[in-house]
Amino acid sequence: MRVGIAQINSTLGDFAGNRQKITEYVQRALEKRCDLIVFPELALMGYIPNDLLERESIIDAQLKEFEKLQREIPAGVGVLVGLMTKTNRKKGKPYFNSAALLQKGKRPRFFHKQLLPTYDVFDEARHIEKGDLAKGFFTFKGYKFLLTICEDIWGWELPEHPTNYLENPLVALKREKVDAVLNMSASPFTFQKAKDRLSVVTKTAKNFNAPMVYVNMVGGQDEIIFDGGSFAVDKKGKVVAKSVSFDEDLNLIDLDTLKGGFRESDEKPIERIRRALVLGLRDYVKKSGFERVHLGLSGGIDSALVACLAVDALGPNRVTGITLPGPFNEPRSRTLAEDLAKNLGIRCLNLDIGPAYEAIVETLQFGLGKFEFGLVNENIQARVRGLLLMALSNKENSMLLTTGNKSEYATGYSTLYGDMCGGLAPIADLLKTEVYDLSRHYNSEWELIPDEIMTRAPSAELRPNQKDQDSLPPYEELDAGVRQLVEFQKPAKTATEKWLLETLMKTEFKRWQAPPVLKVSSHAFGRGRRMPIAHKARF
Repeated sequence: MRVGIAQINSTLGDFAGNRQKITEYVQRALEKRCDLIVFPELALMGYIPNDLLERESIIDAQLKEFEKLQREIPAGVGVLVGLMTKTNRKKGKPYFNSAALLQKGKRPRFFHKQLLPTYDVFDEARHIEKGDLAKGFFTFKGYKFLLTICEDIWGWELPEHPTNYLENPLVALKREKVDAVLNMSASPFTFQKAKDRLSVVTKTAKNFNAPMVYVNMVGGQDEIIFDGGSFAVDKKGKVVAKSVSFDEDLNLIDLDTLKGGFRESDEKPIERIRRALVLGLRDYVKKSGFERVHLGLSGGIDSALVACLAVDALGPNRVTGITLPGPFNEPRSRTLAEDLAKNLGIRCLNLDIGPAYEAIVETLQFGLGKFEFGLVNENIQARVRGLLLMALSNKENSMLLTTGNKSEYATGYSTLYGDMCGGLAPIADLLKTEVYDLSRHYNSEWELIPDEIMTRAPSAELRPNQKDQDSLPPYEELDAGVRQLVEFQKPAKTATEKWLLETLMKTEFKRWQAPPVLKVSSHAFGRGRRMPIAHKARF
């Protein structure tokens, strides 16, 4: 029994494109003499559909493509594909998160996901009815399988990942004898997710004393990144097949010999973060219908890193950097930005904000009277930059990338409608120290980012001799506080953490208006964070 592991990148709502890709992978798997091909969760629909499920016409369109897919399945092979199906019930939720077993000349057999996540980025129970794992058993070519869908195997209690469920439905099925357990997943990337996946898969395999095949989606969807990394284990949890990460792959596992394709990987964690961000950026831009991106190049570390990621994702010909010197910029900032652009091979434009800034200040003082230089002046500069960058979006149909990091977003050290303008925030889930780590990784072979950008003190350059550390705690202390308060939800203990807690709570309104944030940590700003704005809680 040869099982094909079809790790594909589905596009949400592109049912025809997803169907064609599924058909292509089935044919490829058949050429490798696979008996059963397993695709990720919701491979035909795309994941996560969220409130697209409010429109029944969308589900109808997907089901029409499913009918076409059934006719295209060749003889002699079984295909497990994920899709949304209707419950056809008067009570309860309207849809199931389903898998269909397709065979030529036979009616599809459907299985439905039981555990529906409602934490972090997930809210499946909003529209989806739960299934029954006890109905997940099927026999194919003499082998008995248990089919699970993503969260169905996450009822185990892990030290690093406490369960969200009162009962684990797999435990009740322990006495059932199976030849293998299958799991069709769309599991988002985080720093620690691969370790957790192996833990729950191992526990499941041991529970049934049977090997297990785990097939994960790959690709980006809005803020979420699916890293693939599909694998198979024997009944004791030893990995016997491993697919690539951050790319599509067709692997296989022979359930009789427990031998399969094994893509070796010795990537460092920092390289995995780079690949995750590049994949998320590329798919967000392309799946949103854009071909080009641009960003403001300040001569600082954050914009330098975003430019590197953008070039990796889209190529230099589709990336534009813009220098936006103002009254308080050091001339060296523009020179460093242009040096970076030259190293990356990207187009670099220069737009001086000085005349627009002076005109706006003059207009304000004409109406409000003279006022001293202060925050108003600083934010005008940032917003003029935002205006010019957004104008380029309109002129060239290019997506603006923002360059703020997680440390800045946590403290509100950013300007609404200024440096927060844009369609995507690629590094807003990286702490400032992680920005430096990833930048050093880019420079590990040669000086891609000019060394002076790496060593100069960070500054918004909105007033004379401004430095970030004049307004913020040292980044090492600040980043430790962000981890404690935001990622681990711990109480504030140190002076820095107490200051950060007050600032964090007061600036939530900014983060509500921020662009989508590519998520790589366990708790990111953006989707999954539902903090209120107006409140007095400071505990």
